[in-house]
Amino acid sequence: NNIERNLCLTLQILELGIPTVVALNMMDEVNNNGGSIRVNELEDRLGVPVIPISAVNAEGISELVDHALHVALYKESPCVTDYCSPTGKNAPVHRCLHAVMHLIEPHALAMNLPRRFAASKLVERDPLIQRALSLSASEQQSISTLISQMEEARHLDSAAAMAGMRFSFIENLCKGTVIKPADTKEHHRSTLIDNILTGKYTAIPAFLLIMVCIFYLTFDTFGGSLQSILEDGVEALSQSVENTLMSLLVNDTVRSLVIDGIIAGVGSVFSFVPIIVFLFLFLSLLEDSGYMARIAFIMDKMLRKIGLSGRSIVPLLMGFGCSVPSVMASRTLPSERDRAMTILLIPFMSCTAKLPIYAFFALVLFPAHSTFVIIGLYLLGILTAIVGAKVLQHTRFRGEAVPFVMELPNYRMPGVKNVIILMWEKTRDFVVRAFTVIFLATVIIWFLQTFDFRLNVVDDQQDSILASIASVLTPLFSLQGLGDWRIVSAFLSGFMAKEGVVATLEVLFGSNAAISQALGLASGMALLVFSLLYTPCVATVATVKREMGTRFMFVLIVWTLSVAWVMSLLVFCLLSLFL
Repeated sequence: NNIERNLCLTLQILELGIPTVVALNMMDEVNNNGGSIRVNELEDRLGVPVIPISAVNAEGISELVDHALHVALYKESPCVTDYCSPTGKNAPVHRCLHAVMHLIEPHALAMNLPRRFAASKLVERDPLIQRALSLSASEQQSISTLISQMEEARHLDSAAAMAGMRFSFIENLCKGTVIKPADTKEHHRSTLIDNILTGKYTAIPAFLLIMVCIFYLTFDTFGGSLQSILEDGVEALSQSVENTLMSLLVNDTVRSLVIDGIIAGVGSVFSFVPIIVFLFLFLSLLEDSGYMARIAFIMDKMLRKIGLSGRSIVPLLMGFGCSVPSVMASRTLPSERDRAMTILLIPFMSCTAKLPIYAFFALVLFPAHSTFVIIGLYLLGILTAIVGAKVLQHTRFRGEAVPFVMELPNYRMPGVKNVIILMWEKTRDFVVRAFTVIFLATVIIWFLQTFDFRLNVVDDQQDSILASIASVLTPLFSLQGLGDWRIVSAFLSGFMAKEGVVATLEVLFGSNAAISQALGLASGMALLVFSLLYTPCVATVATVKREMGTRFMFVLIVWTLSVAWVMSLLVFCLLSLFL
């Protein structure tokens, strides 16, 4: 549909002289709207096979593969085509380019570089090619003089002049080979929809409404309902296995490992599978329909102020649901800088697993203002992410986000096959890879909670290895009024799963009243802030390790712990002054 713009890259590839096949995708839309492309004539002009296909409808794919295999097997290079004209406005470019080709021919042959490609890059002042060719000082001076003369004659810099030359060739090529309708029905329909979805005043509200609907359907209706069913199934399985082990007179410690360790830990994560499935279902529908590109376009201006591009908005928003798929969604970001920054900010987007912590402590400590406390925590997470992004932008991740150039495709019906494949790949990736790490971590946490340093099974968890480790870390939290080993143990359990914070505190303290007595209002709010911001669950950390490597995983852990400690201390000090 936008063949003129895309042929520019094609011409540059053909200049490399490598075996090439051109695929014309979305031919179904061209034909349905009364347009056509004279493929044989286009093939003759380009000097390479040109295959019309429709990826959505799987038309022409086998023919494309056959041609690709044939061209690769017989190493059929493109026919040499001169894209510049010796007459007209591009004549100065023609003279300059051919003079440079003649001058560098021995060097290009010695370096096994296509002569025309090397000359084009030299005219565009590409420093890599300049160094690769090892030109003498006099040769460099001659080329510089030729380029300056061409720029003066064309009244353009060399890069713009080369681009103009290519697009002049493409324009003449398309005049004889491409017949376009005045306006396609897809474009007309997309324009009408975009009046609302990308309008100046309606874009943001429409976007928020769509995301709210997605999260509601994912976490409350479809995904949430299935998650509850799976949780009930895991609980029933746990009870059945426990009864079976008891009937077989299995050792209590082994029974605890199977029930409290493996099934409880892995089962709690397994219940997230429906959420993963439905979240990626809706996101793939948005992507295939063409709306995902518009989300990035809408949010680009805002996010660029904190050093990110509009593409980062989708992973960040997904973080409010679950950090695991949001980290996985960062794969779509175009640069490692943008991706790393986005992943470091995702933990500050409060996931649904933290909501039980907010709800419990807000009702216990702030019963009259629980709603405002929970809303405030979400807003604090967003504010922390903004400040954190500015800090990262001016320290480790200096520079600007990748320049944002995006073609907004027409709206179209999502392909069922594409959606199913995406859902299956993401779900399989989550289940197979994350579960291996979760299984290991579950066993480790169970071991630390069950045994002391002499490997005796403890009757009181205060004597466990976990309690001993927590006691060592307790001084770090005394400044926030959280200097109790039971609270630190809850934070350690929260690393396994955030829901474990409340469960651990209830087990260790025995009652809500005891928790309320142990925590004042200031220290209770500090606990909430630390829970909001500190290291995400082991499933997320495992995903970060797989996506970015072990070193970056430790960077994420140190970064989130540092931010959480500092912010919780600030909140405690401020509230202590007024309460």
